[in-house]
Amino acid sequence: MAIIRQLYVQVLIAIIIAIVVGLTAPEAAVQMKPLGDAFIALLRMMLGPIIFCSVVLGLTHVRDMRQLGRLAFKSLLYFEILTTLGMVVGFIAVNVFQPGAGLHAGNLALNESVTRLSNSASNFTAVGFFLSIIPTTIVDAFAKGEILQVLLISVMVGAALSVGLKKDSAILHGIEEGQDILFRMLGFIMKLAPIGAFGAMAAAIGTHGSGTLLYLGKVVLLYWITAVLFVAVVLGSVCAIMRLSLLKLLRLIREELLLVLGTASGEVALPRLMQKLEQAGCDGSIVGFVLPAGYSFNLDGTGIYMAIAVGFIAQATDTPFTYGQQVAVLAVMLLTSKGGTTVAGGAFIKLAATLQSVRVLPLNGLGLLFGIDRLMATCTALTNVIGNTVAVFVIARWENALDTAKLDAYLAGTAAPVADEAEAARAAIVGAGE
Repeated sequence: MAIIRQLYVQVLIAIIIAIVVGLTAPEAAVQMKPLGDAFIALLRMMLGPIIFCSVVLGLTHVRDMRQLGRLAFKSLLYFEILTTLGMVVGFIAVNVFQPGAGLHAGNLALNESVTRLSNSASNFTAVGFFLSIIPTTIVDAFAKGEILQVLLISVMVGAALSVGLKKDSAILHGIEEGQDILFRMLGFIMKLAPIGAFGAMAAAIGTHGSGTLLYLGKVVLLYWITAVLFVAVVLGSVCAIMRLSLLKLLRLIREELLLVLGTASGEVALPRLMQKLEQAGCDGSIVGFVLPAGYSFNLDGTGIYMAIAVGFIAQATDTPFTYGQQVAVLAVMLLTSKGGTTVAGGAFIKLAATLQSVRVLPLNGLGLLFGIDRLMATCTALTNVIGNTVAVFVIARWENALDTAKLDAYLAGTAAPVADEAEAARAAIVGAGE
């Protein structure tokens, strides 16, 4: 059947099989974890080079540095507004429904895992965060795979090339050829997506048992409902204002969302999203700058998670947490929520950094959330990916750099699919810069 050949169908089947295996043979399911780890590692390996090529090629079409400054300003303004809205929504939800009230867990001891994670977050400072954006060397940024560092280098190289660059530049031609090769490699890796999703999901179900699926704790349910409402109401309203269809955008990235659902990692979607959004009508310079930057600065799901989590910890440990203190914590979270990777558990580390910074809430409250972090991380990654996809289209529309006819054609299936050969990828890149 033709539908079986669709990647998202294969991933969905793999997730269903993983759930069955995890419930019926948990010990064997746990042994599948390396399959998911290997797939995520392969995709993370592609992040740095793909971001570099996409950003550089996009910025070579920007001849006016004022345009680049305007793009950066609009992007960061949008990121900050949406992330703040996410946190506010999270605080409202946790204050209204109070999922931790009556738990009386004030005497919890720190377990080894929570202690290790909190120690890794204890050195967080604002100055350290901004200095960490600057790599030790250019090579070091790519070796460590730090998105912000790679993005900084990419913007600098792209800006330098855009000033006085010749159309027949051998450097530009080499970068274009390099991106063709990277997209071809990405096509090979994505054929393994069902295996990777199966390994990651099976290991998660096998480790935590049926509770992973049936856990009906108030905080988990509240977080998922809040995130869904945020996407439907807030992001849906943003799309409506910009004359975009949220449902169409969700349909566009359905394969990527299923990958994120199986792996609880937003990074697995980034390489394909960069390629797909260009082919769906967004200007290459917009995609190349906004999407990678959004992975560090536009973390709507992380903001909602952290707001609900700190409120839950306060309620569960019977710690007074006034509205004034909540506003102060929100201000701190606007910084601690930024940066870092988008792999499973990343938001938990940022939460630890927040608690270490404000010291208003007991650190042992992290132990309450550690066991259900996988469920929370999945929702966080899904919300972040949707939020960043919307951000790209919004900024593209704002900059008059969105080809709606191309988007409609892509959704109708008349445009070149993502998995096409390198020539289709190059055509999309050239078309984005025209």
